[in-house]
Amino acid sequence: MAVLLRDDLEPWQRLNVTAFLVSGLGTVSPEVIGEPYADADGTAYLPMFRQPVLVFQGAKETMTAAHGRALSRSMPRAVFTSDLFGTGNDRDNRAAVRAVGKDRLDLVGLAVHGPRNAVDKVLKGARMHP
Repeated sequence: MAVLLRDDLEPWQRLNVTAFLVSGLGTVSPEVIGEPYADADGTAYLPMFRQPVLVFQGAKETMTAAHGRALSRSMPRAVFTSDLFGTGNDRDNRAAVRAVGKDRLDLVGLAVHGPRNAVDKVLKGARMHP
């Protein structure tokens, strides 16, 4: 699993976008979700991903290229566009994405899941987030 963030985002935006994007990955790939947690007292906690989520960053052009490669490989993906910073709910978020064609989305974040070599190819040109 990997997240690509546009490199011109504010710190709070990076965290927000990452949280939103990874929430979608487990919905189409349930095998990435582990078993629930519990502490020694028996207090239950929610399950989490079984594997690390790698976070990358890149310029707008890198984001556009990665999006195109993810689409051409039919990889499970989630997108976050700049328009979503101005909405306040899920319905408006979906409407904002639906209003723009895939080649004109102003992407600020992309999450993908797949075999490591496929993810590496999609994220070509991106660098690890510091």
